[in-house]
Amino acid sequence: METIIRNVRDLPEVDRSAAEQLVGHELTPDQQLVIVVQYSRGQALAPKSTGSTPKLPDWCNVFSGLNDQEVADLEEVILSRADLSRATE
Repeated sequence: METIIRNVRDLPEVDRSAAEQLVGHELTPDQQLVIVVQYSRGQALAPKSTGSTPKLPDWCNVFSGLNDQEVADLEEVILSRADLSRATE
C-alpha cells in the first residue's frame, strides 16, 4: 500500500482540475488530497529500492562490543526493571 498526501494549495491548476474531476466537486486551498494506492486483491506493493541498505543511527548499536555474558547481564537488569506483570493476589 502506498499513501500520497498533497496540499490542494500547492497543486498546479491542471492537476487541481484533474483532482476535482476525480472527486466530483471543487476543492478549496485549505484541503488535502490523501490518495491510497493498493492492489485490489490485497497484494502489497513492493517497497521502492533506494539502491542501498538504510543505515541505522549509531545509538542503535547499544550492545556493540559486548560479549554474550555482558549482554545477558544487561538483559537481566533491563527485564527486572521493566517488569510490568501484575502481582497476583
